[in-house]
Amino acid sequence: MKTEYKPISETCEKKVNDVIQSWLDNLLLERRFSIKTQESYAFDIQDFMTFLQEHLGQQVSLSDLKKLKVTDFRSFLVWETKQKKSRSSIARHLSAVRSFFKYMTRTDILENTAVMAIRTSRKAKVLPKPLSVVDAGRFLEAAKSMNKKSWEAKRDVALYTLLYGAGLRIAEALSLNVRDFPMNADAMVITGKGNKQRIVPLLPAVHKAMKAYLKVNPYMQADAPLFVGARGDRINPGVVQRNVRFIRRLLNLPETVTPHALRHSFATHLLQGGGDLRSVQELLGHSSLSATQRYTEITTEYLQDVYRQAHPRAKG
Repeated sequence: MKTEYKPISETCEKKVNDVIQSWLDNLLLERRFSIKTQESYAFDIQDFMTFLQEHLGQQVSLSDLKKLKVTDFRSFLVWETKQKKSRSSIARHLSAVRSFFKYMTRTDILENTAVMAIRTSRKAKVLPKPLSVVDAGRFLEAAKSMNKKSWEAKRDVALYTLLYGAGLRIAEALSLNVRDFPMNADAMVITGKGNKQRIVPLLPAVHKAMKAYLKVNPYMQADAPLFVGARGDRINPGVVQRNVRFIRRLLNLPETVTPHALRHSFATHLLQGGGDLRSVQELLGHSSLSATQRYTEITTEYLQDVYRQAHPRAKG
């Protein structure tokens, strides 16, 4: 399965469209990008070609791509800003353009390194927003009492407990099949980003919630999706997000409470409990320690709050 790049004849010449399709195929087949990432890159490069057609006043050719200068790429960033694109979107678009030009250099189609000299402004640093230990417990209790079919409520509790109790990404959890969950083991293997595998310990609470769900799951087959919707298909992430929003409003929790916040809570609560950064990195499946270090800032804030509330000299 692949993303077909839809060429726009008035934007660029056929040779350019052919190279773009070849590059997209390479992202999926050789670089092992996900379908979703590949689709995003396809849209990004279409934006770039639309800009170039307007910028150059003609169909974009391979010769045009070879002649582009630093000023042309900077003009693209200005054009993106005028389109009211966010800083994160502009950075992603530039990343796609860089990837495209690197591919053309690597495959001897053409070489133009001007794009490598372009830098976008730094994205605003966004820290994860975990739930408190109390709110995490309230959240799971609310999921148990949801007014829906018994097996669906148990499914949601099992999913949320897996996210919070094992630190899985929502995509990792929803990609699991029934056979992937070990009924009697104390750990399981998770395949994360870039097809990297990690071993995740399973707490008794996770086993309890999962067994309660699987016992009543009407679609229990080894090769079936682990988390299913009402018709037995793999549950859509949008359904999970909608259910989380319902619980969030029911408990008057902030809008930052999302499925991914349960994973953030897992990491933060481990660090607050004395877990070391390297171990948490392994459990989360982060490729670099810097991604995990964001949680130390949250933990520091937490400890400062405890200090201000508990220390006899904190209030002067």
